[in-house]
Amino acid sequence: MSKIKITIIGLGYVGLPLARLFATKYAVVGFDINKNRVSELKQGNDATLEIESDVLKAVLVKENIHNKGLFVTTAIEDIKDSNYFIITVPTPVDKNNRPVLTPLIKASETVGKVLKKGDIVIYESTVYPGATEEDCIPVLEKISGLEFNKDFFAGYSPERINPGDKKHTVDKILKVTSGSTKEIGIKVNNLYKSVITAGTHLAPTIKVAEAAKVIENSQRDINIAFVNELAKIFNLMDINTQDVLEAAGTKWNFLPFKPGLVGGHCIGVDPYYLAQKAQEYGYHPEIILSGRRVNDSMGKYVASEVAKLMIKEDVEVKDAEVLVLGITFKENCPDVRNTKAVDVVNELVDFGTNVTIFDPCANPKEVKKEYNLESQNILPNKRFDAIVLTVSHNEFKDLDLNSLKKEKSVVYDVKNFFNPKEVNKSL
Repeated sequence: MSKIKITIIGLGYVGLPLARLFATKYAVVGFDINKNRVSELKQGNDATLEIESDVLKAVLVKENIHNKGLFVTTAIEDIKDSNYFIITVPTPVDKNNRPVLTPLIKASETVGKVLKKGDIVIYESTVYPGATEEDCIPVLEKISGLEFNKDFFAGYSPERINPGDKKHTVDKILKVTSGSTKEIGIKVNNLYKSVITAGTHLAPTIKVAEAAKVIENSQRDINIAFVNELAKIFNLMDINTQDVLEAAGTKWNFLPFKPGLVGGHCIGVDPYYLAQKAQEYGYHPEIILSGRRVNDSMGKYVASEVAKLMIKEDVEVKDAEVLVLGITFKENCPDVRNTKAVDVVNELVDFGTNVTIFDPCANPKEVKKEYNLESQNILPNKRFDAIVLTVSHNEFKDLDLNSLKKEKSVVYDVKNFFNPKEVNKSL
């Protein structure tokens, strides 16, 4: 193969860090259909906060060159001379929790238009086992007119990026790789190995790599569902769940999971991909779907617990002023996609309260667009009947809760984040 040139399709939380990393060694074209996103990146600004401005600017180039560096674009003609195409687009679910492959299919169509003999297409998006070869490859063949594993080849290397995590960055997370043939698997593995300092693991087939990824998040989802169920049980028994977990955690093989709201575009979604495929084979995955039901119910549970707490403390629920701290799906991250904090807000509104959302990380325009809710980046100058922490952003550490509370008010801490002495109740 000629000199390596890589195109990354999709410049979000996964694609941009990967493109930046590859650009330290190779010529990389970052392609995205979002013109505003590409325009911001050209200025060295990453709205996802995954890449610092100086780090991004260090690899950005203004021309589509063949030396190392990152060129970002929305123009398909700029990706024609690449020989590696890495697809990192979202794989969400619909309102009925069924997999939506539309972004993946559209990205495959884009690559198919420029695919040449000898090219390798690598998928990183989380999918069910078989999606790459059964759903994506036929699109590449149809659009390009080329034959799979004769004219072009494929690989799958599941993303393992943890949004907002500055410690476990893409180069420091071991990478699973795979290829459509043994030889291509080695090529794909060597490509990633050249930039991933944590090392790589070459899986024997694409389906094995796909399955490995989808069970990583399913396993985590089930474990969190277990401790969420424990929290509900111990709450009825008037036992502090955090105290129980700390005691149990003294055993060497006890897994340190904590209760909470499970959203986002990975843990809250991936189990449905595996469940969907299992059902196609006639198997109903009881544990996986049970875990999802428990975790999907936690937003309503938290809101009802807040309402009960208010009643217990003689705080009027109807027309109460409630401050919700955090609307993103996780701490120190601006991403609001599939956040379960929204479930808490909507349920509190249904109880007749007036909810104020304060989140210094979330973009109010994104919150409005996604959920039609008003969110504030600046702490409001008023006092509240109830304060509910849903996301443990670092910015919340220095909050003076007393200055936000009315004479009679309650504080509910989903994340066990605040000083217990300042909190009426925790999850």
